[in-house]
Amino acid sequence: MKSLSIPLQIKSCHPPKLSPEFLRTVEKKFKALADEKRLEILNEITRCGSVCVCDLSETIQMQQSKLSYHLKILLEADLIKKETKGTWNYYRLHHEALSELLSEQLCCIFR
Repeated sequence: MKSLSIPLQIKSCHPPKLSPEFLRTVEKKFKALADEKRLEILNEITRCGSVCVCDLSETIQMQQSKLSYHLKILLEADLIKKETKGTWNYYRLHHEALSELLSEQLCCIFR
């Protein structure tokens, strides 16, 4: 099988001066993502769309107390949203916050 070579075009940009507040927010998100269990949790939420903490605990095979700890970190990093229905909490991705991690503003830092 012959591989196709697609030229990569990188736009030239001058990195903007980012505020310390913005950098702290981004740092918090990356720290939250820098854990295998939290990535597993995010993957499961992605697969399900919205998932109850009780189902998530079974699927990931983690005690609810440990799961709650990881969910709290993801919530504080604004990577997931929580909705309470009755006595159960349901979690879903915060797509806008995740997309921000791949934004031109942030990617431009490295060019």
